[in-house]
Amino acid sequence: MRLRRIGILAVAAVTSLAMGACSAGSLGSSDKSSGGKVALSLLIDNAENSVNQANQVIKDFQAKNPNIEVKLETRPGGSDGDNLVKTRLSTGDMNDVFVYNSGSLFQALAPEKNMVALDDQPWASELDDNFKKTVTANGKLYGAPFGSFMAGAVMYNRAVYSKLHLEVPKTWSEFMANSAKIKAAGIDPIIQTYQDTWTSQLFVLGDFHNVLANEPDFPDKYTKNQAKYATDPYAVKGFEHQQQAHDAKYFNKDFASSKLDDGIKKLANGQGAQYPILSFAAATLAANFPNKINDIGMFGLPGDDAGKYGMTVWSPGGAYIPKTVTGAKLDAAKKLVSYIASADGCDSQTKGSQPTGPYAVKSCKLPSNVPQVAKDIQSYIDKPGASSLALEFLSPIKGPALEQITVEVGSGIRKAKAGAALYDEDVKKQAQQLGLPGW
Repeated sequence: MRLRRIGILAVAAVTSLAMGACSAGSLGSSDKSSGGKVALSLLIDNAENSVNQANQVIKDFQAKNPNIEVKLETRPGGSDGDNLVKTRLSTGDMNDVFVYNSGSLFQALAPEKNMVALDDQPWASELDDNFKKTVTANGKLYGAPFGSFMAGAVMYNRAVYSKLHLEVPKTWSEFMANSAKIKAAGIDPIIQTYQDTWTSQLFVLGDFHNVLANEPDFPDKYTKNQAKYATDPYAVKGFEHQQQAHDAKYFNKDFASSKLDDGIKKLANGQGAQYPILSFAAATLAANFPNKINDIGMFGLPGDDAGKYGMTVWSPGGAYIPKTVTGAKLDAAKKLVSYIASADGCDSQTKGSQPTGPYAVKSCKLPSNVPQVAKDIQSYIDKPGASSLALEFLSPIKGPALEQITVEVGSGIRKAKAGAALYDEDVKKQAQQLGLPGW
């Protein structure tokens, strides 16, 4: 269910690493480099786009701060990367600045104990409110955004929509009506790719804006075992919508054997019109179908109320400073984090790797040549109330079996409410493992 990480890993799986990692401990502990500069180390995940962004940030930052030298170290993704970060924090051996997930995974690092609070920094007021929530603990801000927002929504073929005179739907009934017209035109209305099982979750996870718009306290009740997917009238909708789309025969016939790359190809070529997916897929689209990139846009999974229509977004990761950093290194580390959280820092990241979503710094602007998907997400971020964080940023509970359950619901093997009930049981196990009260 940790879709943000899955997105990064999926990109990393089809790209090669641009730079080798420094070995642990090779950076040394001295405040000064051999040239008399303040020496910093920056730790980041080893996905190619992350490494490219970090290298460009370092290059541009050092040009503006010639007395600071920054060396990059990379770490693996997934649980190996988690364990490395947690081990280094617990042993006092963390890099001077490190980039890691925001939201519940950030909270698991005990930020008050292990990180330097940054809410007194001038750039803090420039951060998007959605992002602030994901790097705040007990009223203190601990991170600056590295990377851009990602959406869990519907990528759609704008050329197909234009040909069939369709408008972006703001309700589920409009979405289903559009799908009927698309099917009548001989095009697969909704692309599904269950060979990559994680992609089956978007009907549920991407629908969370609609849950939150109707029940702002759902994350709190959910975490306290006071709300369930199977019995909550709004939370169950994602499962129900997936079943309805399957029962209407709106999926591509090969949905069970198709993978993410197959889905992107169908969408780019107009063989399929709508694909509930994470927006990072726009990077693969741009790489493999550059002449089709502007044919593809993105809209939020609609609910029942057009007045509450919006999009579910995944927050970028954060750049953090461990409390073990002091003196001249701390001053230099704050300068680096400040640069990352500036318009110049965003420009550096853009030069390193083209963004597929908007940045979380208000002064940062996307260049005109970004994919249409990124521009569409930006429009939701800019409109008050039109974007909501995914549940994983608002609750620590992450049931690991969701992707298997949504494959069953989307394949007609299990009914929606039965799937939701099974997921509630999966969540129960996870919550008990975390020792949460009320479970």
